[in-house]
Amino acid sequence: MRKLAFLLLILPFLSFSQSMTNATLHELYTSVSDSINGKSGRWEFFVNQVPMLSVTDENHNRMRIISPITDANNLNDELIKAALVANFHTALDVKYAVSDGILWSVFIHPLKELTKEQVEDAVRQVYNANVNFGTTFNSTSLTFPGSINNKESREVVPEKTTMKFKKS
Repeated sequence: MRKLAFLLLILPFLSFSQSMTNATLHELYTSVSDSINGKSGRWEFFVNQVPMLSVTDENHNRMRIISPITDANNLNDELIKAALVANFHTALDVKYAVSDGILWSVFIHPLKELTKEQVEDAVRQVYNANVNFGTTFNSTSLTFPGSINNKESREVVPEKTTMKFKKS
């Protein structure tokens, strides 16, 4: 009886486990991109002419989707502060980050646990964070309210850009 109760308790969790792989990512990236190059575990692709890269490590269960925005030397203190605030309020599942002298929009996640819908959403958010940098800084239309220097934060205008996936 205890074994049956145990199985009934863990069964729902087993049915929700994911198994995202490089092969599945390749199919997803191909279906949502204008063009794609690379090999399993490292892709370069374009979405509405915005460059993106994805790197995975199946052995360590990690992946990231990144998109270059600008040379970090182009950033003034106001833009840097706005990007940090956006990381908390409007960038949501993606973040703005600097590496190798470049400002990126970045999504980082465990690989296996991802669903197809989460990958598509991640690509959309990385794209939106890139094209909205310097204006709304949004990765989605959702915004978490807050304040900057004890001033009420302004209402963020919904993103003007939309990303349409190609039909596969």
